[in-house]
Amino acid sequence: MTDVPFSEREGWIWFNGEMVPWRDAKVHVLTHTLHYGLGVFEGVRAYNTRRGATIFRLADHTERLFNSAHILGMEIPFSPEEISAAQCEVIRANDLDEGYLRPMCFYGSEAMGLRAEGLSTNAIIAAWPWPSYMDPEATERGITVRTSSYTRHHVNITMCKAKANGNYINSMLALREALDSGCEEALLLDNEGYVVEGSGENVFLVKNGELHTPELASCLDGITRRTILCFAQELGVRLHERRITRDEVYIADEAFFTGTAAEVVPIRELDGRRIGDGKRGELTEQLQSMYFDQVRGNRNAHAEWHTPVADAG
Repeated sequence: MTDVPFSEREGWIWFNGEMVPWRDAKVHVLTHTLHYGLGVFEGVRAYNTRRGATIFRLADHTERLFNSAHILGMEIPFSPEEISAAQCEVIRANDLDEGYLRPMCFYGSEAMGLRAEGLSTNAIIAAWPWPSYMDPEATERGITVRTSSYTRHHVNITMCKAKANGNYINSMLALREALDSGCEEALLLDNEGYVVEGSGENVFLVKNGELHTPELASCLDGITRRTILCFAQELGVRLHERRITRDEVYIADEAFFTGTAAEVVPIRELDGRRIGDGKRGELTEQLQSMYFDQVRGNRNAHAEWHTPVADAG
């Protein structure tokens, strides 16, 4: 299935309140969001647990989708409850034990131009199998990262708290630059040279047993980031949310990325400098293990983070 183009796959996509055959879920070439990039989306995961397929932190993802739309002045013509229920419906319709979900809201093709007037807001939700965003071995050996020549968005250039479609052009340019240089991911800095995040992940570093992560300024408020912060608190690990310089990452004992797609992945090297021992660190491994146990339903804590698909009719 992975070799089949996305447009040619079999299955079902929720499209404006109806379940549509995968290949029929189409829009016009003059769809406004295709031209101008103003849309919002989420990346959500469902995991196979003892209770069957369970969507992790569904309510948080749906809330962020609606917050993103509100920030951009976009009215979603469905309630949060309808969007959450539809995500469960898509997993069931595609008979998935686990998978990646993509809710997205976008403007229609009624008109063109920057005024964005008289446009409908459309909503889709697709789901497909996606076992690992990165090389599965990366969860243990870590990845190599390059500091990008592209600056991350400034808070007065675009709306950094909105998970907006157009914002990710910046991410794509940074990631392509990193891949072309032989690295596996990019690290982006803000306009003052401080560490912000990866192309699609939040970043953490460990120094002397304490956890450090960039403050939420131009960073996206990651759901996985929130989860790791909660785990750190449970472990009694001292946490610092602050400005971080690139050279601090070079001399960190450990570093790792977090994200719904990437999950928790160690960073073994940045800009040719080995980080720590050049492999997954002790605290990274502990937090990573807690995360995987949590999403797969092997921890008793935080039952509210799990939405069993079979129970959401």
